[in-house]
Amino acid sequence: MNPKATRQGLGKFALGLSLVILGGASCSKSPSAVAVGNREQVIHIGNLTEPADLDPHVITSQQDANITMALFEGLAQYDPQSSRPNPAVAERWEVSPDNLTWTFHLRADAKWSNGAAVTAHDFVFAYRRILNPAMAAEYASLLYVLKNGQALNSGKITDFTQLGASASDERTLKLTLAHPVPYLASMVCHAAWYPLHAPTLEKFKAVTARGSAWTRPGNHVGNGYFVLDEWKPHQRIRLKKSVTYWDREKVKLNAAIFYPIESEDAEERTFRTGQLHVTSTLPIVKIATYRKERSPFYEPHVFLATFFLRFNVAKPPLNDPRVRRALSLSIDRGQFVRDVLRGGQVPAGHLTPPDTAGFNARQTAPHDPKLARKLLADAGFPDGKGFPKLEFLYNSTEANRIIAEALQQIWNKALGIDISMLNQEARVQSDSMRLGNYQIGRYAWIGDYLDPSTFLELMTGDSGNNMTGWRNAEYDRVFAEASRTADQGRRYELYQRCEEIIAAECPIAPIYFYTRNNLRRPEVKGWYGNLLDAHPLKGVYLDAAAAIK
Repeated sequence: MNPKATRQGLGKFALGLSLVILGGASCSKSPSAVAVGNREQVIHIGNLTEPADLDPHVITSQQDANITMALFEGLAQYDPQSSRPNPAVAERWEVSPDNLTWTFHLRADAKWSNGAAVTAHDFVFAYRRILNPAMAAEYASLLYVLKNGQALNSGKITDFTQLGASASDERTLKLTLAHPVPYLASMVCHAAWYPLHAPTLEKFKAVTARGSAWTRPGNHVGNGYFVLDEWKPHQRIRLKKSVTYWDREKVKLNAAIFYPIESEDAEERTFRTGQLHVTSTLPIVKIATYRKERSPFYEPHVFLATFFLRFNVAKPPLNDPRVRRALSLSIDRGQFVRDVLRGGQVPAGHLTPPDTAGFNARQTAPHDPKLARKLLADAGFPDGKGFPKLEFLYNSTEANRIIAEALQQIWNKALGIDISMLNQEARVQSDSMRLGNYQIGRYAWIGDYLDPSTFLELMTGDSGNNMTGWRNAEYDRVFAEASRTADQGRRYELYQRCEEIIAAECPIAPIYFYTRNNLRRPEVKGWYGNLLDAHPLKGVYLDAAAAIK
């Protein structure tokens, strides 16, 4: 999942969060949002960006997923501590001896927010929708594990009754796989696998359309523990506890309010004034201070996420792998994370983070400016002479600006080339990449489940999240073979080969593995650092007694 970030003018928003109440001849501060929230079980969360949508088949960023995870529930749900799958709409499941058929048994009391029963047909409808080519869903490839999923999404076959998903009855969903997938229970936690309420999508003409009004307050129908109560663009999204959710007695929060504070500095200030319980991030320049002061609000944790550069291989001279490798080899990743990021990040020599379900890529990305200059010269640009103007596209946060400027200086010093910077609001940047309207771009990927395939699938030719224009027949063959391989040792060796191909062709340049640096108040209970950085709010509550006075 892509963690996005953007920035827009937030002066009015920040001011609005620090109003005072005037009374009589004196003035006194009104209770902070946090103090009121602690009393009323309403959590206030910084979410960094305005959601692109709340349609599970359209969202691609972590910030969108944070909200959607509370509005919908799949067959299974991420455990808040281990990130492993817990039963959700499916109370149990079993797998056939050949590992090709999974049968999910749905709980009888699962309901939509309008009171209708959630059935196996709702899952079948959703799976057919995301795989419909007309949706152009970036995450459709997650369902290629289903029999005929890829063929339907590519248009090779058009009869969706041939999809390996069927409802044996109202409460029994049968999934027939194209090949064994031992981690399927983890995959179905992802938003791409959520059910959808067909009558609602039909009403708003959204069965095969993006950007419909069905996701707006008053129209939205979900099956999660929260319902959509309010959406004021670029101000806040308010969710309230669902009265129809099957396990509502275990939902302790009455509401959650997400704020798209698109400036890291403004978000941190808003937290300090008592208006947020949790921030999305922390400005790079303030990490050292919080660490030095041993702030009780700062608890960094490692999670499965990689920051990398995308190269649009359709744009010369980036169609030459020597140029792409030169750009990558010129970066000293150790120095970059130490001197630029300063937040405990780990230099990345490969795409898949270390120890992803026991997989550790052997590939490295050395810092070799001498070889980088030779490759650039071999490509026709000795000492950078004649190298065309290229743009580095990033979404507008302070951290991304700092990173972009550092890379600009590195390339100029090491290779003698000038790369200009272009910043766009996150939704615009996402569209630019999807349409191929960029040259070099920053990107990041958070694992969607605990397996290396959640990273390596990204670079397959048919992946909607590839967006580099790069397609390598050997890579696709090796990845497909790994997907069909039940033996984990053999599968992981094939994944090693995938990493080798990425390093040789360099359609992307991994730079670092993330550490989550953000702020959280001690009264927030049931919120844990975990490998997928996924935080279901179902078990979260606010303990006012734990607040720091």
